[in-house]
Parts: sequence; C-alpha cells; structure tokens
Amino acid sequence: MNSLRNRIALLLFLAIVTVVLLATLTAVTVLRGPPPEAVLSPVIQRIAPIIRTIEANPASAASQEFAVRPMQAAGFDDRRLSGMFMRELGQAGLVRTVLVTRNAGRQGLAASIRLETGMWLIVDVPDMTPHTWWILTGWITLITLGSTAVAVFAASKITKPLLLLDNAVTAVRADGTLPHVPETGSQEVRATAQTINRLSERLKTATESRMRLIAAAGHDMRTPMTRMRLRAEFLPDDPDRQKWLNDLEELNNIADSAISLVREETVKDTFGSTRLDLTIQEIAEELSSMDMKVNVQGLAPLSIAASPLALKRALRNLIINGATHGNGADIAVEQRQRTAVITIKDNGPGIPPELLDKVFEPFFRADKSRRKTVFGAGLGLAIAKEIIERFGGTVIITNRKPSGLLQTVSFTIETLSQA
Repeated sequence: MNSLRNRIALLLFLAIVTVVLLATLTAVTVLRGPPPEAVLSPVIQRIAPIIRTIEANPASAASQEFAVRPMQAAGFDDRRLSGMFMRELGQAGLVRTVLVTRNAGRQGLAASIRLETGMWLIVDVPDMTPHTWWILTGWITLITLGSTAVAVFAASKITKPLLLLDNAVTAVRADGTLPHVPETGSQEVRATAQTINRLSERLKTATESRMRLIAAAGHDMRTPMTRMRLRAEFLPDDPDRQKWLNDLEELNNIADSAISLVREETVKDTFGSTRLDLTIQEIAEELSSMDMKVNVQGLAPLSIAASPLALKRALRNLIINGATHGNGADIAVEQRQRTAVITIKDNGPGIPPELLDKVFEPFFRADKSRRKTVFGAGLGLAIAKEIIERFGGTVIITNRKPSGLLQTVSFTIETLSQA
C-alpha cells in the first residue's frame, strides 16, 4: 500500500515539476535580455571616434564626456567581458588593451581602454550578467516543496479506498469476519466501506453455516456409529470384530477433530499471562505417563499472553506429533531477544520437501500407509496452528539432517518471570 501511494505521489510530483520547469525555461528564454555583443556594439560605435580624437589631440581629453586617467578603474577584472570588448573594439579597427572591472561598491561595470598615449579611457558599461538565477533557484525550490505537498496529499486521497481494504484484511478476526468499517467520507471511500461490510456479513454467515453443518454432521454420525459399535460388540471374537471396532474408533476421532477445528476457528479466548515452561512441563509429564518418549532439555521461565487451556492443547498436539511419528520428542524453551522460542525435535523419517508446505492442511498425512498403525484424524497440526496464530505466534516445521523434524514455535514475550 505504501509503495503504491509513493509511486502515485512520485508520478504526480514529476508531472508537476516537469510542467513548471518547461514553463520556467520558456519564460527565461523569451524574457532573457539581448546577448552581450548586441549591448557592446552601440558602446563601441560611440567611443571609437572619441578614442581617435583623444589619441590625435591629447589636450581634447578634458572636453570629452568620458574620464581619462593614468590608471585603470578599480575593481575585479571580468576576463570574459574584457575579451569580448577587445574583440568588438578590434572589429572597429582599434586594437587596444581593455580591462572590464566589476566594483562591488557601485552599480554596473567600468571598461578601461589603454590609449596610445599611455592613459586609460574609463567608460561605464551596462552590466550584462543576468541576476535572475537566484530568483529562479528560489522559484524552483518553492515549486518543488509545493509539488511534494500536493502530490502526497493527492496520492493519499487516491489510495484511501485501497488503504481501507488493506486495514480491513489486516484486521480479519479468527472467525474470518472483518470489523465494521465506518461508511463515511467521499463517494469512493463510502462505496469501498460498504463493499467491505457486505463481504464481512457474507463471511460471517458462511462461517456460521459451516460450523453448524459440521457440528450437526458430527452429532448425527454418532447415533449410527453407536449402533454399529453395539453390533460389533456382539460379533464373534475374531479378527473382523476388532477391525470393525478400530474403524469405528477412527470415525469417532475424525468427527471429534473436525468439530474441534471449527470450534478453534471461531472461539474467542480470554487472554492471560501463561507460563510456557510450566505448561510444557505439565504436558511432558502427562505424555510420559502414557509411555511416550518426551525429553525436556531446557525450559526458560517465560510468559506470554494466551489462554492456558487453548495453548496447552496446541503444544500438546505438536509434541504428540513428534513423539508418535518421530520416535520421541526433545523439547526446549529459550529466549531470543523479545521472543520466546519453543523447539520440538524428533528423530523420525521426516517429511518429503515437496509436502512441507501442506503439513498444516486438514487431514494431511505424509505417509498414508501408516493410517492403520498411527491413529488420528490428521487435524492435530491444523488445530495447533490455528490456536498459535490466534495468540500472535508462528509455527514452522522443517526437516533436520540427517533425519527427523524440527518444529519451531515463536511468541512475543509478555513478561519475563524468574522461577
């Protein structure tokens, strides 16, 4: 969003500055004074006869309108104008030394022409140096600042509807709905806000409909599954009976997990200060009592803002995933600047690299052939990710070398408690 606004502002700025610069250059070209040669030519025509008269009759110098002195006029020598004056004077048939000087204490220039008598004829010459550059510089600076302000303001107005969309998407709630956007402002902004609000209502309706559908399906499945279980219990004690019971148990797990996933997407937890080290220690003791290989390597006493029960459910799913599929889980909690990092390592076969981006999809299984040996609906990781992101955290799963998985969970630390 910022990039688009900046590009629009830059485009407007360049357009305004380009137009103003072209207009300014055109005005400067049209209004610029005549070239120095055009100014010097009348002066040369005027003083050429006087030079010849004074050189022919030095006594006539006193009656001339120009001063004749033994020294040239004081001031700073302008070599460019001196050269031009000498060339113009030479074209009039008078090859003389000329010094054009600029005196900071007075207006205009003074041309000192060395006569054949050794004296200097002092002639006032109009200042042909343009004095408008500092005005032009100030003008361009003013235009640049004004164009920047106008471009930024216009770009902000143009991109305001897009900014509404960006803010609305950023503020999407856990249930997939959007907060209500005030329908005020210009016509475009109001239209954008109305569209966002209609989209939010539709998303809310769709989410609620899905939740009701899955909850009803899970509830309705339990009645025939209960009847099937009762019938399976009365079957003769043979291998088929146990297969029936296992399949029914798996169907029951799938129904429960699907309902849990939808519930996690729509639930509104009460946040509180939760100790990660104590939560993981409790999970480890619980799973160890169930004969799962769980090893706690180091638990830093860190606290985050989360719901204790939901956080425990998420971390428990991740640890069970490592302990079940990875032949044991090694757990550690450490602090990295203002972030609490939980790592869960295992020594299992890992996941093919092309499937790593699908591990959090519902009902995902890396090895479908293990469905009969490792029970579960394939929703544990999806539920864990939903809970962790609801508390502002992230979870990443990568392969280890030479084998195994590394599950990394990160949260922003709320407080640092010492045990």
